[in-house]
Amino acid sequence: MRISPLASAILYFGLGGLFTYIAIQSVEDTVFNFFTILLAFFATVDFVLAIRLLGLHFRIKKAKEKDKK
Repeated sequence: MRISPLASAILYFGLGGLFTYIAIQSVEDTVFNFFTILLAFFATVDFVLAIRLLGLHFRIKKAKEKDKK
């Protein structure tokens, strides 16, 4: 059984939040260190994937409703 786009989106939002939290905690003197920027990049990728998966979920839902009519 495959995982739904909505469940994947929730997972990616959680990972994005986790990476954001870790990036905030890793800031010492300045934000511009490699580890913080890398974590922020991963968080951004996760949030973008989550938004795209939410869009896919709603498109599938709309197509299923259209097929019922």
